[in-house]
Amino acid sequence: MRPANSAAPTLEAAAFDRLPLTPALLQGVQALGYTQMTPVQAQALPAILDGRDLIAQAPTGSGKTAAFGLGLLHRLDPAQTTVQALVLCPTRELADQVGKQLRKLAFAIPNMKLSILYGGTPLAPQLDSLAQHAPQVVVGTPGRIQELLRKRALDLKKLRTLVFDEADRMLDMGFEEPIREIVRATPASRQGLLFSATFPEGVREISRAMLREPVEVTVEGGERHDAIEQRFYEIDPPRKTQLLAALLLQERPESCVVFCNMRRDVDDVAGSLAHYGFTALALHGDMEQRDRDEVLVRFANRSCNVLVASDVAARGLDVKELAMVVNFDVPHDADTYVHRIGRTGRAGSTGLALTLSSGREQTRVAAIEERLGTTLNWYKATPLTGKPSNVPPAAMTTLRIDAGRTDKLRPGDILGALTGDAGLKADAVGKIDVFPTRSYVAVARGQATQALARLREGKIKGRKFRVNRL
Repeated sequence: MRPANSAAPTLEAAAFDRLPLTPALLQGVQALGYTQMTPVQAQALPAILDGRDLIAQAPTGSGKTAAFGLGLLHRLDPAQTTVQALVLCPTRELADQVGKQLRKLAFAIPNMKLSILYGGTPLAPQLDSLAQHAPQVVVGTPGRIQELLRKRALDLKKLRTLVFDEADRMLDMGFEEPIREIVRATPASRQGLLFSATFPEGVREISRAMLREPVEVTVEGGERHDAIEQRFYEIDPPRKTQLLAALLLQERPESCVVFCNMRRDVDDVAGSLAHYGFTALALHGDMEQRDRDEVLVRFANRSCNVLVASDVAARGLDVKELAMVVNFDVPHDADTYVHRIGRTGRAGSTGLALTLSSGREQTRVAAIEERLGTTLNWYKATPLTGKPSNVPPAAMTTLRIDAGRTDKLRPGDILGALTGDAGLKADAVGKIDVFPTRSYVAVARGQATQALARLREGKIKGRKFRVNRL
C-alpha cells in the first residue's frame, strides 16, 4: 500500500526514549521490556503522537498494540473521568489481550480506569461499573459497545482516540453496521487509527468514511518466513484427519494450532484427535465465554498441546512460542495463509507450517505461491490406519480453584499452598492465571493427583476452596 500522505520522519530501529513520551509511559515501556521499536512502531508512532489519523497494514506480532496504545495513552487526561479512548476489536479474546497489554503500559499512570467490555458475559456488572465511574479507556467488541450506547450507559462525546484493531476481521464478522453507529456517536475532532492485517475493499471504504487524510503505513516485517519451514501434503478429504494425526505423531510439537476453514469442522477434528489420544481442544465462536477462557488457559499453560480453531477465534490467542501450525484446509485467500503461518517462528525461533490440500484446492495453492513469490514444497506421508499407542501426553495438567481476585487471591498464594502444604517443588508448578471468580494453575502431569488431593484437604490463604482437575 503506497503512502497517500507522508508521515513525520520515522525512527527505524530507534529507542522509545527518543519519542516525546511522558515519564509514566516510558516506565510502562520499560516494565514490558521494550527497548527498540518494531517497524510498525517506528513508522506509526511519530504520526500518531502528532495527532494524525492513521491507517496501517500490520500483521499480528508486529507490535501494533503498543503503537496505538502509547498513542492513546499519550493523549489521556487521567483527571477527567470521561471515556477518552475506545479500541474496537473483533473478538472477546483479542479485546482481553489488548486490554491487559494497555494496563501494563499504563501501570504508572495514576487513577486511570480501563474497562474491557464484550458480549457473552453478563451485562449487569458492566452497567454497574460504568455507572460508578466512567473509564478513561474502553476496549471492547462492536456488538457490546453498540448495546451500551443504546442503553445510554456509555458516553463517547469526549472521545479523543478511536482505534479499529484488526478491521478486516470485524468486517468479516458482519460488524460494519455497529461500527458505523459507534463512529456516529464520537466527535468529529477525535483521532482515528485503523489497523488491519489485510486490506480488502471493505476496509478501504470504511477508512475513507471514518478517517481524515490518514497517514498510511505498510509493515511487511511480520511476514519474514525464512524461519518457518512450509510443507504441503496432498490428501483426499476423507483421510485428512488420519494424515493430521500421523503428522502430529511424527513431529511431536510441544504446541500446535490446527486451523479449519469451517467452524463446524473444528469440533469434529478436535474430537477425532482426542479419540486418537491427543490432548486436543476446540476453540470457536459458538462456545460459552467461560469455556473459551478455559481452553485458552489450558493451551497457554501447556496442559493441552493441540488447539483446533477457526480463524476468528484464534485472533485473541497469545502464545509466545508456537512450535507448529497446521492448515487442515488451504485457506480461502493467500493473506489468511500468511497470517496463520506467521504465528510460528517468532522471536528468533524456528517454526513449522503444514498444509493439507485436496486436489480441488489447487487454485488457492497457486494464489499462495504467487503471494509468496516462491514454489511450494510438497511432501508425502502415510495416514494412520489404527489407534496409536505412543501419543505423547501434554506436559501439564490444569487445576481450577473456585476463587479469584474478588476473594483477594493472588498467584503467590496458590504457589505457596502448592509448594508448602501440598509438598510440590516449585519447578512442578507452571503458569497461574487468576480471574475475578476463579483461578487456574498448571501442575506437572505426574504430580497433579497429589496436588489436587492436598489442595482439597488443606487451605489456601487460610481458607478452603473447591478445587477440580480440568
